[in-house]
Amino acid sequence: MLKLFKLLGNKRLFVILIGLVMFIALMGFTLGPRTTLSWPEKFLRDTVGFVQNIFYKPAGYIAGLFEDIGNMKDIHKENEELKIALAQYTREKARFNFMESENIELKTALNFTKAQLEKNNYEHHIAQVVSVNTDPNNRSLVIDIGERDGVKVDMSVTSVDGLVGVVSKVSNFTSTVKLITTMDVKDPNTNAIAVTSLNNHKTFGIIESYDEKTDTLLMTGIKEDDPLKEKDTIVSSGSGGLYPQGMIIGTVDSVQVGEMGLLRTATISPSANFVDWKQLFVVFTPEVLE
Repeated sequence: MLKLFKLLGNKRLFVILIGLVMFIALMGFTLGPRTTLSWPEKFLRDTVGFVQNIFYKPAGYIAGLFEDIGNMKDIHKENEELKIALAQYTREKARFNFMESENIELKTALNFTKAQLEKNNYEHHIAQVVSVNTDPNNRSLVIDIGERDGVKVDMSVTSVDGLVGVVSKVSNFTSTVKLITTMDVKDPNTNAIAVTSLNNHKTFGIIESYDEKTDTLLMTGIKEDDPLKEKDTIVSSGSGGLYPQGMIIGTVDSVQVGEMGLLRTATISPSANFVDWKQLFVVFTPEVLE
């Protein structure tokens, strides 16, 4: 038994010695100058690379995921800021367009009133339309200035384009305007308009009725030798005192021979737009201003 242990001990020692020699030889071989790797090095490198690849890819995916989440947060925040900026831009653009439109309207109104003031020395007070009555028997509208603003019954009301009507009722803060489209020769309360032509100083006539079918005013009392012709601009002559001189009424569509053959009539297209009401003007004559 003792011999057996000695034999096994010698074998172990022998194996250890052989292994040590091979290790020293391997170290000398790997440390020497060479251009290629030995198979143990290759095996070791491949094993390490394989293990690193197994762990690196998921770690890279996870790191990339967190990075993408961070980027998404930044993009979301940036999108929210852009949406807010776009909404603000839209509001500002709408506000700018509204102000620009209003500015154009006011400039047009200013030019209109300046031209009228230079010609007839009238004052034109701007008024906003509050409501419109479309009843065929009582076409009228209400404006937002009244007695406290100096408005009185029978004052003329005009738009930038032409005469609209006359003030029929006045309250403290508002006024009712009777439109010229309600004029009827059969109505004893109709306020006839003495008119002339802006294109000559010889024309004279009276407007006292409106034709709903043709949307035109009828001008009567025109003398046979009157130089009135188509496309002439018709304005108030100032005779009678109700309508100030120079109020634009409309344009001549046609001139016809009267029923008796001595006087002629003419159809006039109103210059004022009786559909889209915005700003109107109440005309203050010098007599009223005094």
